[in-house]
Amino acid sequence: MDRAATAEKIAALIEPFNKKGVEITDATTFAGDLEFDSLTVMDFVAAIEDDFDIIISMNQQAEIENYGQLIDAVVKLQG
Repeated sequence: MDRAATAEKIAALIEPFNKKGVEITDATTFAGDLEFDSLTVMDFVAAIEDDFDIIISMNQQAEIENYGQLIDAVVKLQG
């Protein structure tokens, strides 16, 4: 799956978590812009892992601060 298709799929997954209706760009941060708390992050990561059939390690999660980085990580994990 290419980056654009991955981004589209993740955008659909993020929708229920985007309570404030923030416009999502590659620079959108999860903690700052979307105001995700740790529980929301865990739920969102679980949804991504299930949908893409991948595992995002805790170390990788710690390095992902924005939407663009998440897309790149998922693309990479898919091989």
